[in-house]
Amino acid sequence: MPSLFDPIQIGDLSLANRIVMAPLTRSRAPGLVPNDLMVEYYRQRASAGLIISEGTQICEQGQGYFDTPGIHTPEQVAGWRRITDAVHAAGGKIAAQLWHVGRISHCDFQPGGAAPVSSTARAASGNSRTPTGLKPLSTPRALSTAEVGGVVQQFAHAARCAMDAGFDAVEVHGANSYLIDQFLHDSINDRVDAYGGSIANRARFVVEVMTAVAGAIGAGRSGLRLSPVNLASTPAGCDSQVQALYNHVAERLAPLGLAFLHVVEGQTGGPRDATPFDYAAMRERFGGPWIVNNGYSREMALKAVAEGRADMVAFGRDFISNPDLVRRLRLNAELQPLERTTLYGGGAAGYTDYPTL
Repeated sequence: MPSLFDPIQIGDLSLANRIVMAPLTRSRAPGLVPNDLMVEYYRQRASAGLIISEGTQICEQGQGYFDTPGIHTPEQVAGWRRITDAVHAAGGKIAAQLWHVGRISHCDFQPGGAAPVSSTARAASGNSRTPTGLKPLSTPRALSTAEVGGVVQQFAHAARCAMDAGFDAVEVHGANSYLIDQFLHDSINDRVDAYGGSIANRARFVVEVMTAVAGAIGAGRSGLRLSPVNLASTPAGCDSQVQALYNHVAERLAPLGLAFLHVVEGQTGGPRDATPFDYAAMRERFGGPWIVNNGYSREMALKAVAEGRADMVAFGRDFISNPDLVRRLRLNAELQPLERTTLYGGGAAGYTDYPTL
């Protein structure tokens, strides 16, 4: 039986173990450019089989939170290159998470103070964490049919930038209510063009994005993160045919031969099984490497890999407070608790000062 600690090949990546550091927004990039503090943070966690970077916006319109780095300018590429070099020197592998938040944004982050863009012109509920505090999310404007293709190309451009920055792979962020989710779910998408209405139309955007990204950098270095039922706890709610929708997406992605599909089971940071969903059926249709995520303990992760229900397991919050998480999991050592007050913004405190064994 495979072990959580065995090496694995996914796509073009040869990985030392099956433990993934999940993407974690930390808002430590003033000026939106990676910096020295981030170099040390990622270097400390290089024992993961694969690090997936924090959400990294693909363009100016893609930003929705303060001090989050981008991956679309030469300065950002140079900043990330220092991080990838440090991770590689420590023996690790790292993927860039390509992020467009869509309507989960505020005009303060948008070029010229314009409205954010989305599949819809309806505002999301909630607040945006801006440099001047929490503000209600801004009302978006719906992308025109012609503009959608431009956003697809922005994902492809960001993927090429990630390769220039030395990343081993990319993960497109298609989860957690951001832009791709805003196209997928009929609870949000109210379009009447080729990107709205039927399941096939609503899935068109993510399929076009992944086709473009795979075409730009190779399918073996291209992955995708999805969270089928994460919207169940939001006012928007899940798609009315959520199982059929995600089964269709998996079927459409299968021929691309992607490096992996990274699936959040249940609601991020919340219940795993409050909303019925057959992940095994979705996995069967995808047919490629499968990463699971959301509140996995050591015992759950060991069992999932040993039983063949997952190829790899992603850990989020445990990697924040345990830079040597892989070693602690091997030894079944005690995990350090997370300090929540230092999660977003600030300096080294609660970021690079957690001790190792």
